[in-house]
Amino acid sequence: MAVPARTGTATPAIYRHYSNSQQQPVQRVGPNVTDDYERWYTEATPSNRMVLSIRSGIHSEIAWALDRLYRLCANDQFILKTIPGLTDALFEWPEWYATAGYSMAEKYRLFALPETEDRKRRHALESIFILRNSASNEPNAHELANHPRTLPLLFNALSNLIPDTDMNAEFVLNAIELLQAISAGIILPGPASTLKDPLPTLLQIAGHSSNRSLIIAALSFLAQIFSNIQNTTRLAADSPALAASIRYLPLFVDRTLVDASLNYLYAHLSHPPMAKAFLHHPLMPSTLRVLVSFLLSEQVEETVNVDISAVTRAIPTTSVVTPIHDLTKEELETLIPMPEPQRCYEWMKIMFVAIPEGELTQVDFWNLYKDAFTPFADRHPVLVASDVIKNVNVVFPQAQAMVLPGPPQRFIVRGVDRRKDTQGAPRFKCLWDRSQCSAAPSESPGDLYDHILQHLESSENSEPPCLWATCPLPSTSKQQLRPHILTHLPSSQPPAKHPTQDDTITVSDNESYPFADPTTRPPPPPRHTSISYTRPIADPPSAALTALLIIRILFRSSFVATTDTAPRADGEHFGFPGVVEDDEGDDVVVDIGGELEGERRGRRAFVGVRRMMEGVRMKDEALMSWIVEMVNAAYDGLPRS
Repeated sequence: MAVPARTGTATPAIYRHYSNSQQQPVQRVGPNVTDDYERWYTEATPSNRMVLSIRSGIHSEIAWALDRLYRLCANDQFILKTIPGLTDALFEWPEWYATAGYSMAEKYRLFALPETEDRKRRHALESIFILRNSASNEPNAHELANHPRTLPLLFNALSNLIPDTDMNAEFVLNAIELLQAISAGIILPGPASTLKDPLPTLLQIAGHSSNRSLIIAALSFLAQIFSNIQNTTRLAADSPALAASIRYLPLFVDRTLVDASLNYLYAHLSHPPMAKAFLHHPLMPSTLRVLVSFLLSEQVEETVNVDISAVTRAIPTTSVVTPIHDLTKEELETLIPMPEPQRCYEWMKIMFVAIPEGELTQVDFWNLYKDAFTPFADRHPVLVASDVIKNVNVVFPQAQAMVLPGPPQRFIVRGVDRRKDTQGAPRFKCLWDRSQCSAAPSESPGDLYDHILQHLESSENSEPPCLWATCPLPSTSKQQLRPHILTHLPSSQPPAKHPTQDDTITVSDNESYPFADPTTRPPPPPRHTSISYTRPIADPPSAALTALLIIRILFRSSFVATTDTAPRADGEHFGFPGVVEDDEGDDVVVDIGGELEGERRGRRAFVGVRRMMEGVRMKDEALMSWIVEMVNAAYDGLPRS
C-alpha cells in the first residue's frame, strides 16, 4: 500500500524504497503529533489503516487501532464522518457484545473469561467508549443521533445486559452516557415498536443499583428524556427514579448526585399530574424541607454593619479636682517686699502659664493683681493697669494683648491661662462644718474618724446636728451621733466594680456636666450602636435555582384552586361572559381524585417550612418576590393565583 508523502510529514520507513545506491542524506521534517494528531492514520479514505485494522479480525491490529482512536477521540478536530466507514466499524464489536457476547460473560461471572473472549469484550468496551467520547463533539453527536444503528445498539445493551455485574457495569455506563449525549430528539419506543424498551432497565438502575456512577447517569438521562413532552406519558407516580431522587437529595456533600436528583425531580414534577400526585406522597413534607435547606446552604452572603450611634462624649467616672492656683501665704509674703516691676514679673510666673489656645480678659489680669497687692499699697506702691498689661509680653513673649471686634468689644490677652493645681480628690478629706473644715486630708479612715470626734467634743451643744457636708440629720445626742458619723467615712478600699463596667460615663453631646440632678437626667444613648444584617452578594448556583423551581411547582400545585368555575353569559355583565354565582343552598365542592386533600397537605407542608423560608435571600428581585409570596401565602393560608 503506497501513500504519497505529504509536506510536513515524513513517510513511514516501512513504505520507503531502499536501494544499495549511494544517496545524499536528506533532512526530513518530523511527524506532526500535536494532540495525538497523526495525519497518516486519519486519512479520509476508505482504505484508512485504522478502519481496516478494526475490521481485520486480528486482535493485535484491532487493539492497535482502538488504542489510537482512544487517544484521538478527545480532540475537537476528530470528526467521525471524515473517515469513511469508521462509524460502522466502531459499531461492530459493541453490537456483538450487546446481542450475543454478554451471554458468555454471564457464564464466567465468578471466574475470568477465556483470553479470546476477554479480548473481544475489551474491543467492545473500547469501541463504545470511543463512540461515547466522540459524542461530546456536536458534529459527532449529530452523526450518531441520525445513524440507524445507534438506538438499536443502545436499547439492546440496556435491555439485555445485567448492569450491576462487574463485567457489564462499564459498558452500560458508556451506553447510558452516549444515549444522554444524543437524547435531544429520542422518543421512547411504544408497544408497537420493534425496538426494545430501555426504560425498565433505567428505572431499575436509578432505583435499586448500588453503583453511584450508574445512578447518576440513569437519573441524568431520565431527566432529559422526560423533558420531552412526548415521553411524559411513561411517567408514573410511584417511579423508582422518583424514590431514588428523594433518597439521595439530602446528600449535599455529593454535589454531582444531588444535581442529578434535582434535575430528575424537576422533570418529573413539571408534569402537572405528577405534581398533583406528589402532594399525596408520604415524603412530600420532608422533601420540601430538604429543598429549602439546600437553598439555605447554597446562599452566598456578606455581613453589613451600619453605625447608627448618636453623637456622645465620655467623661471619667472618678472626679478629678483641678482648682485654679491662688497665691499661698508663703508666696504672698515673698512677693510683697519686691520692687516693681520685678514683683509683677514674679507674680505672673506664679499665677499664669503659657498656653497657645489660652485666653484671659485684660480686666481679669488687672483685678487679680489689684486684689493681691492693693492692701499693701501704703508701704509698697502698685503699678497702674496699663503697665500690668504691658508686662505680660515681657514674661510671656508669645502672648499678645488684643481687642476683638464686637459688639461688644472684648479686650483680651491671648496665649496665657491661669495655672491649675491638678490633683486627685482627697479620699479622706474632712467635710465637717458643711465642707468648710480646713484640716489636711487624713491618711486613713481611722484618722479621719478621730479628727471628726474632735469636732464633736469641741461642740458646746449637748445635742448637735450632723454637720457633715449636706447631711440632713437633725440634732441628736453625741452618743448617737458617734455611730452615725461612721456612715460618712469612705472605705479604705475603692468600691468593687463589675468587670463590664466602664471607667467613663456617657453623656449626650448637648448635655452639660456635672448634672444638677443625676437622678432625673434622661438615659444617655449607647456609645456604639450598629445594625448588622446579611445580604446576598451573588445569585445562587444552578442547582439551587433548580431546587427553587421545584419548590415553586409544589407551591403552585398547593395554593392554586383546582375547581375553576366556567364562565357563563350573564345579563348583568353587559353581554360579556362572567361567573354566575348561585346563592341558593350551600356550595358543595367535590374532591375529584383527592386533589383538594393533596392541596391541603401541600399547604400544611409550606406552613411547616415558612420559618426556614424566611431565611432565604435572593439577590435577584424577581426570585426574591417568589420567596416573599410563598412565605406570605404560608402565613395567610389564602389561595394565591
